[in-house]
Amino acid sequence: MGKFVNNTEEFFKYCEENEVKFVDFRFTDLKGMWHHLTYMMSAVSTEQLDNGMPFDGSSVDAWQPINKSDMILKPDVETAFLDPFTADSTIIVFCDVYDIYKGQMYEKCPRSIAKKALEHLEEIGIGDSTAFGPENEFFIFDDVKIKDEINESYYRVDSEEGCWSDADDYEMGNMGHRPRTKGGYFPVQPTDSMVDLRAEMMQVLEQVGLEVILGHHEVAQAQGEIGIVFGDLIEAADNVQKYKYVCKMVAHLNGKSCTFMPKPLFGDNGNGMHVHQSIWKDGKNLFYKEGEYGNLSDMARHYVGGIFKHARAVAAFTNPSTNSYKRLIPGFEAPSILTYSSQNRSASCRVPYGAGEKATRIEMRFPDSTACPYLAFAAMLMAGLDGIANKIEPIGPMDEDLFEMPLDEIRERKIPQMPHTLRGSLEALIRDNDFLKPVFTQDMIDTYQHYKFETQVWPDESRPTAFEFKSTYSC
Repeated sequence: MGKFVNNTEEFFKYCEENEVKFVDFRFTDLKGMWHHLTYMMSAVSTEQLDNGMPFDGSSVDAWQPINKSDMILKPDVETAFLDPFTADSTIIVFCDVYDIYKGQMYEKCPRSIAKKALEHLEEIGIGDSTAFGPENEFFIFDDVKIKDEINESYYRVDSEEGCWSDADDYEMGNMGHRPRTKGGYFPVQPTDSMVDLRAEMMQVLEQVGLEVILGHHEVAQAQGEIGIVFGDLIEAADNVQKYKYVCKMVAHLNGKSCTFMPKPLFGDNGNGMHVHQSIWKDGKNLFYKEGEYGNLSDMARHYVGGIFKHARAVAAFTNPSTNSYKRLIPGFEAPSILTYSSQNRSASCRVPYGAGEKATRIEMRFPDSTACPYLAFAAMLMAGLDGIANKIEPIGPMDEDLFEMPLDEIRERKIPQMPHTLRGSLEALIRDNDFLKPVFTQDMIDTYQHYKFETQVWPDESRPTAFEFKSTYSC
């Protein structure tokens, strides 16, 4: 597990040993989508790896104008790993994007922004490293149908695990073993039908360099999760890209469809990306203080306070889809109430139980996998650092079941909440973005919020839904 090469010399040696035919250079856009250029191995040189490869930045959403389209991909050879899915031996390399017009790393490249966030952490002297541990949940469906037209729209996802399949006919018969709504955590086979599929995913994840801990069925029907070891901010974000790629491809090659969409099923749990976080310096965990609540230090508590203070703006990066906010409702393990608690999964920030000095951390539970991981992690780090600098105290700890707390009581006790829509989070980002400025440029923030309004908010707000016909047609 981990790195396969440490420098350019080792890269070429590794490629030779594995008879590599193609080099796949990959980069991430503002949405978190992975893009790639594939070169013949014979066309790749040391000089090219040092200088980068040109590509058209105007053809990537919300990046360059057509008259300034030329950009450079800068490979990070230490990230190289063999693609487990290609017919011919192919090596994948993560890249950053370089702006030839400004002579610097591109201000809209998510991976470059995340690197700047880590540099900022060191520059201000608070810490020299971070530990980020994302937990990405997913659904596996057998069939997906979508239609979006002027006079009709619908979706239908199907799974043999779904309670709606009770009366369906199957070639080998309908065996009737299903987890039911909120019943997936976590009966054994045959109720859990995804054991072998998850096992294949876990093995392939290890092939590409991730250290896998466990895999299990999640709470919802057809839902799963695989746990991997944490890394620093960049490594953790890189691992999310690997994780999503592997899970989707393994499902695809088995005739299934894997989705990280936050809320594909009404009335059942959704997909989150819980993110464990801590800051370190000189090998010491700065979030640990024995004897305090959850063993959290003042720094850790203030870090939480900073994220909560800016949570509505941070959500534009951690929950950047309209579907994100269909997940953030009480009762589905997707907390929207901004308080912290030890062991309590109804709080937006959980302090994991029994953590010693090395393992003490905070777990933010509201993010989801529609986030670009580089931007989401960087935004939380910057908000947390603002909390540390200004000693911001979060509300809490609160150990009661917050899902049962009436809305009037939440307001009366002045407990802040996450925004309820993507529009709300983007409008908060417009008002509150100074905490991001050491790392995120104003142009990047403006481009991002405009893009999300144009591609998510306005299209969603202008479409009638099936529920609106059900509730409004006979008005």
